[in-house]
Order: sequence, then C-alpha cells, then structure tokens
Amino acid sequence: MNKLFYPAVFELEESGGFTVTFPDVKECMTCGDNMEQAYEMAVEALGLVLSYMEDEGEAFPKASLPQDITVKQGQFVVVVEFDMLAYRKKINGRAVKKTLSIPAWLNEEALSQNINFSQVLQEALMMKLGL
Repeated sequence: MNKLFYPAVFELEESGGFTVTFPDVKECMTCGDNMEQAYEMAVEALGLVLSYMEDEGEAFPKASLPQDITVKQGQFVVVVEFDMLAYRKKINGRAVKKTLSIPAWLNEEALSQNINFSQVLQEALMMKLGL
C-alpha cells in the first residue's frame, strides 16, 4: 500500500490563493498561492501527517469518495495522490554503511573494471524488491 488517494477540499481565497483541507485527515491543512503550489503543498502536508501516523502505529483513515463530500460555494474537491515509499525515500535518503563478504576473485575482477560496489548493491536490492 504505497500509493494513497485522499480527497481534498480546495477553497479559492480572495487573494487568489487556495486553502486546502482534508475531510478524512482533520489535522491536515495547507495553502498555496496558486493551484499548482496548493496541490504540491497538499501532497507535502499529507505526507507529514501520514508518515507521523505510520511512525506512531496509527491506522490511516479511510478515504471518502469524492462525490460524497459536500462543498460550499467557492470550494471544489481534488483527489490528492500520495506515494508513501517515494516520500520516505525523499525524507530519509541518508546512506547506511553495510559490511559484506564476497569471494576474493570476484572483488579483484570488479576492481579491475572500476565497478562501484555501492551502486551495484543498491540496484540489485531495488530489482530484488521490485522497486
């Protein structure tokens, strides 16, 4: 369950910007100066709240159907897509040192061809995990 979809209510402000709230995630609110920025901020705000919930072992709220959300004049519903795996990668991209063992002959051959061990291991792990 890496991709999540939550309806958000966008409200046009007098300034021309937008306020964004999530009916299913009450603690999640944001705003933006224009539609594009408001959407990007909505994804980021949703990421902060949902990653906190995940860290605390809380279940994610069930997303409402967009057509079931009642809006007022000047408001409209936008479904916000959130990718938890991509968000986790973005906020936790620090490197972790790993110690491993390979046969000496394989090490020598790889060194002779200027192979980057870290890159090969990362690529192999992502392929093995289907990422």
